[in-house]
Amino acid sequence: MPQRLTPTAALLLLVPPLLWAGNTIVGRMLSPLISPMTLNLLRWVIAFLLLLPLAGSVLRRASPLWPQWRRFTALSLLSIGGYNALLYLALNTSTPINVTLVGAITPVWMLLIGQFFFGQRISVRQMLGAALSIAGVLLVLCRGQWTMLLELRLVSGDLYILLASMAWAYYSWMLAHPSQESASLRADWAAFLLGQIAFGLCWSAAFTGAEWALTEAHVDWSWTLLAALLFIAIGPAIIAYRAWGAGVSRAGPAVAGFFANLTPLFTAMLSAAFLGEAPRLFHGLAFVLIVSGIVLSSRRP
Repeated sequence: MPQRLTPTAALLLLVPPLLWAGNTIVGRMLSPLISPMTLNLLRWVIAFLLLLPLAGSVLRRASPLWPQWRRFTALSLLSIGGYNALLYLALNTSTPINVTLVGAITPVWMLLIGQFFFGQRISVRQMLGAALSIAGVLLVLCRGQWTMLLELRLVSGDLYILLASMAWAYYSWMLAHPSQESASLRADWAAFLLGQIAFGLCWSAAFTGAEWALTEAHVDWSWTLLAALLFIAIGPAIIAYRAWGAGVSRAGPAVAGFFANLTPLFTAMLSAAFLGEAPRLFHGLAFVLIVSGIVLSSRRP
């Protein structure tokens, strides 16, 4: 059935990129107060507790979640345990603007992973779009000076977010092929998210344990930290997920995909407002290149 973009759908789809941008800003602000793996674990513990009254039945012994434990183990590693942890790790050394712009290469990974793992053919139009997106990412990595590519040394945060975007792309492909999932789980957004969080907490706890054993991990408790934890657990983790699902159901995934790429723009605006990291000209050019590539690759002949 054809779908169109209504004002309600547009509002729903504007909420997630704004909250995801806020997540990167808060993650950067919290880096002196808490170690990244610990931050990720505490965020999802709070989200788990908040969702428990809404969908706690999914954790019962007779739930359709447990026959799908292998799939949810992989989904949670790629998203909750992997992507989010790498995002916070990246913010320790890279700026929120760079993180979101470099992360915008995700559609390129989507094409490559679809080609090699899911039998999805890549068209010439998609290849041209991918080239534009890669050019935008390179522009960020060389800080606007193309000659620096000859002697480019990546900041560790840039590498972390590249790995994170690969994980998110594979996660998205898994969501697009739900043949082994229970229909009841997919129909209930809270149960589906809580199931991923339950498995994701195991990964997050393991990574946090390694962080405390191998690094100088720390938590400086304060009311600021607690408020920030509540925000990233309620906003980017729960509200954004719910709004995105509702928006996609109204406008369709093709239209919704363009809204996700507003995250770098919102991040630049929030960085200027809260961190004093005003976007530079090359950030704007990179954003134009990345979005142009995504629009070109997603257009149908």
